[in-house]
Amino acid sequence: MRICWIMAPSLTFLLLFILLLNGTSSIPNGKRKLPHSEKHQGVACLGCVFMVSIVEQLSQVHNSTTEKAMERFCNYLPELSQLRGICVLVAKLFGPRIIKLIENHMNADMVCHSIHLCKQSAGQPYCHLYPLPKVGLNVAIKKSKRLAGTKVLNNIQGLSGLCSLPFLKNLCKKIEVFTKKHLPYEDTDGDKFSLFPTLRGYHWRGRDCNDRESSVYPGRRPDNWDTGKDSNCNGIWGVDPKDGIPYEQKFCNGTESKGIILLGDSAGAHFHIPPEWVTASQMSEEGFSNLLEAISNELDWPQFSGITGFLNSTIGGWTDSIYLNLLRRNRCNHRDYQNLSKNGASSGNIRDLLESLARNQQFDKPAIVIFAMVGNDVCNGQRDTVKAMTRPAEMRSNVNQTLNYLDNHLPKGSHVILVGLADGRFLWENLHNRYFPLGQLNKDVTYEQYYSFLSCLQVNSCNGWMSSNGTLRDLTTERASELSNVLKEIAKSEKYANFDVLYLDFPLKQLVELWQKSGGEAWQLIEPVDGFHPSQIAQALVASIIWKQILRDWPHVLGKENPFNSEIEAVFNSQGGH
Repeated sequence: MRICWIMAPSLTFLLLFILLLNGTSSIPNGKRKLPHSEKHQGVACLGCVFMVSIVEQLSQVHNSTTEKAMERFCNYLPELSQLRGICVLVAKLFGPRIIKLIENHMNADMVCHSIHLCKQSAGQPYCHLYPLPKVGLNVAIKKSKRLAGTKVLNNIQGLSGLCSLPFLKNLCKKIEVFTKKHLPYEDTDGDKFSLFPTLRGYHWRGRDCNDRESSVYPGRRPDNWDTGKDSNCNGIWGVDPKDGIPYEQKFCNGTESKGIILLGDSAGAHFHIPPEWVTASQMSEEGFSNLLEAISNELDWPQFSGITGFLNSTIGGWTDSIYLNLLRRNRCNHRDYQNLSKNGASSGNIRDLLESLARNQQFDKPAIVIFAMVGNDVCNGQRDTVKAMTRPAEMRSNVNQTLNYLDNHLPKGSHVILVGLADGRFLWENLHNRYFPLGQLNKDVTYEQYYSFLSCLQVNSCNGWMSSNGTLRDLTTERASELSNVLKEIAKSEKYANFDVLYLDFPLKQLVELWQKSGGEAWQLIEPVDGFHPSQIAQALVASIIWKQILRDWPHVLGKENPFNSEIEAVFNSQGGH
């Protein structure tokens, strides 16, 4: 599903707001420039409102001054990075005016309009997250602007030229160095497999076991049965001294081992912003300890995802995945996974994902490819959202191009599973009247208000579903159903040389029923901070549902259960781990 970076606004504001306003930064892994536009302004406004809200609430929770709350937040950020210092500098720049406004009982909406990070577009109403003040937002903002003053703001022309100011040039340089180092704009590992977890490393695809040899990588057929080295990194190699038979041949030959590959969007990549990053009552230095790792993974957590997850979850819930089930079925599949998902991916823009596919028809094992673009073909932030949705004919063309590419790269005996789009009406139905994390402390912001705020700023990742307009939500679901039917028809009609094509509905109904039977509530299946993506619980449950359906309907896809699994574990233990 779509958007990613702007949904971590409090951190984006601290790290990137100067570069965003100066027009020099890119959306991670998207290779797209943020334009000087209403959307550009919307990102800055969103970040400002989040940041001011957090400072205000930290002051409330800890019964401290606003200045102390700012200092407290900066001290939560990782000490070994430059983030803490950058935060202090930003606080010094904006702090005095923010403190003055908050102490005069101005909420985050008024503060951010006063310092010109939120702007009213011509002919448009003021965008606001919080309930309107009694005097009206227009009057309240005029009052807050008088309190804020204009001298400094005029001197820097509404903040658009911050990086040109002599006293901020060094800060801008530091931020630029930090973002280039920690934000992966593209794959950083030329041979695709890595010994490093993040930056599209082994959190995303199987860990390399010999980075110096390009012929050694997960998923390949064993070289000479791996008698002298582990050429496919599954941890099985050498010769059994009892009978002289190579272990790879003894334990894996004829077991139909294969890997799992996901072509997906941000739901497949498992986009997640920890609630403790934006909830004042939960904030701590420990809560931000994984910040740099998260940034280096584009705010995605593929290592816990429902298709390729392999580590025990540290973000709530538990981990279950198709990969883990495939590994339990056959230990020869160890490390053979690739998560080629991207925030913002849809059927029409995944060419770079396809080109990052690591599968050789001559040397590698077959693979199960799951194509799961479950939202972005109907989700967009355009004012005329229906017009911007993918049409059925476009969907057919896009998917056929993808399948043709796969047919030229996948080994014979592979399988491709097309997953239908989700019914996103589920979001509004289960969240709209619940309190958004920023609204939980004072019971003043619901998801309905949050969605409306995003739409007003033109940064709503799915205007069709994250909307109070019931007719629009139904139209969006209708288009999603049409696109799912296209996938279903392709699976029935198209034939390829190297794989069969199968279709699965996105199992939303089964997911909700399964979770409610265990005593859970439907809203817990949605990420709380963005109000859009599947939560960790949903990721694990969907994996279980899909695995059982494949096992029931198409067991040939999964291969045989390896009768030597226990012997592999006895000889090789964890098989080198991940």
